[in-house]
Amino acid sequence: MIKDADNILCACSAYEQKYYFNNRYDSLPELVKQELQIMCVLFTEDVGGEFYVSYDDDGSLHLSVNALEDDLLYDEIGSGLKIRQLQREKAELFEQLESYYKAFIAG
Repeated sequence: MIKDADNILCACSAYEQKYYFNNRYDSLPELVKQELQIMCVLFTEDVGGEFYVSYDDDGSLHLSVNALEDDLLYDEIGSGLKIRQLQREKAELFEQLESYYKAFIAG
């Protein structure tokens, strides 16, 4: 689970059907924000639950999922596979997001 809400870059919930983008990172280019939104929404549509893209204290990007215990529609195996797929397909984006954090947020 995410400890510090300031470190959440964005999140999406299949339960509430809402997307959240942290205004702390508002200086990111609009195209990057749109790509993150599409990625998060598609993830939760595919596997359900709540999907988080967050930074740890050293600026590393993490993808995580949280699901309600009684959620029969949540695909736990699919979520792990989908995260690995995103890590491969979006590796360049994620590296750039880590560089952004280290340069503009962490100082």
